[in-house]
Amino acid sequence: MRKLSFLVCILLLLASCTSSGPANSTDESLVVFSDPASLDADGKYKIGPGDMLSISVWGNPDLTLTVPVRPDGYISMPLIGDLLANDIDAATLALTITSLLETQLRNPIVTVIVSEINSNVYVSRVRVTGAVRSPLSLPFAKGMTVLDLILEAGGVNEVATASRTRLYRVVDNELFEVEINLDDILLRGQLATNYALRPGDVITVPERLF
Repeated sequence: MRKLSFLVCILLLLASCTSSGPANSTDESLVVFSDPASLDADGKYKIGPGDMLSISVWGNPDLTLTVPVRPDGYISMPLIGDLLANDIDAATLALTITSLLETQLRNPIVTVIVSEINSNVYVSRVRVTGAVRSPLSLPFAKGMTVLDLILEAGGVNEVATASRTRLYRVVDNELFEVEINLDDILLRGQLATNYALRPGDVITVPERLF
């Protein structure tokens, strides 16, 4: 079964080289103006913090999503959790996701597209991902707070564990993780964890474990 799934993925990746359809191809035009240091030995773009990834699992709309790469280089996916995406190309990440999903899905077919390249400029933006209604990436504006970004994202959704929200921030090349209690902020008006944001911040709202 593993070999069959692997062959299917290889065939899809080969087809993407000649297909003009967006669903099964990596948009090479996205990397034309990227920093050459972001390309590997084969000329493929290496994913970096701040990039936006469009991930599709054929036949599984709940696993089709757009996620930002956090400052620590990881992304979060349902059924998988945190997954390292930094410094690899989109095709390699698709194969990694396929391998991890094979224990839970039958013959998963995965495509990954770098929909936005921000890794060279990500410090000028702030992002929110996870269990919010509209995950987004915004240019940083002075005075922005956690609450501002959550409201821009439409608030949390029905499966959010708002009390376990995290703020990820890089300072002097060191990653810091800060706890945020969105329940206090949104439901009780308690603003102790409504921190002022800085460029490059990423807020992640986890889903409830069922």
